[in-house]
Amino acid sequence: METLCRRKKNNPLLVGEAGVGKTAIAEGLALKIEANEIPEILKNSVIYSLDMGSLVAGTKYRGDFEKRIKGVVDEISKLENAILFIDEIHTIVGAGATSGGSLDASNLLKPALSNGTIKCIGATTYSEYRNHFEKDKALNRRFSKIEIEEPSLEVATKILFGIKAKYETHHGVKYTNKAIETAVLLSKKYIHDKFLPDIAIDVIDECGASFHLNKKKKKIVSEIDIEKTISKIAKIPTQNLEIDELESVKNLESNLKSKIFGQDEAIKELVLAIKRSYAGLNKDRKPIGSFLFSGPTGVGKTELARELANTLNINFEKFDMSEYMEKHAISKLIG
Repeated sequence: METLCRRKKNNPLLVGEAGVGKTAIAEGLALKIEANEIPEILKNSVIYSLDMGSLVAGTKYRGDFEKRIKGVVDEISKLENAILFIDEIHTIVGAGATSGGSLDASNLLKPALSNGTIKCIGATTYSEYRNHFEKDKALNRRFSKIEIEEPSLEVATKILFGIKAKYETHHGVKYTNKAIETAVLLSKKYIHDKFLPDIAIDVIDECGASFHLNKKKKKIVSEIDIEKTISKIAKIPTQNLEIDELESVKNLESNLKSKIFGQDEAIKELVLAIKRSYAGLNKDRKPIGSFLFSGPTGVGKTELARELANTLNINFEKFDMSEYMEKHAISKLIG
């Protein structure tokens, strides 16, 4: 809202990973406008969402797309207190441009953005911002970049409690407080290809959907049901989710030494590195560690890696590089 209240460059650009809540922020702003919980300068504002796919669809001839974009800009310019929201705003860079031509959707929007005729909120991911949006310097300087970070576990939990009632009504179930907390904690821990709160929302939604398919008589979703859903999504045995990870790390050195003999010094160095990682001194979403075990055959290099994976409940994958010595064997790795 602060950016929208500015006199110049009052076009916020929301940049963040998919699923962290960029679109939800625009929807939340619309709710605040409706509830009159905004500064005086933004009162009576109306947010219009621009669907780039619908604009491009059906354009056959040169000039069709440009005409549509020009029409949108002209109509928005006529409306008082209008705010244009463009999700996946990187798609306007190059949209509608012909081979060798320079005219695209972004160039048609630049004059209106520059003179303040329209206010625009954009949303995109970090990768798309770097690959497309950032390269168009003229367009980029007309926006104020706002980075949207992944919410913390506490904030994500509050978000899920806020939307819990909608999913309970849809699925005809009740989520316990512990189930919501478990969904946030375990989804963050075991599902790494998405971000909070999106992953946790997917978990409670899929868990609720499973009650429809199984026609369960009970209508209470517990943390056990959530664990089963995450186990299915992350392809991890359910019993591994229940193990106290900190307790495993605490006793890691003694557990490894009881199974691997004669490598006490190597185990000590390995455990120290892992404990540093679990203490929070590593970057989020980065590997716990990368280790190179060097030594003659039969001293326990592979067995140490296997036992480490078993103790920490991590899936163990072994690649014997002696099987990849021929040139054609690389296809086994890359498919």
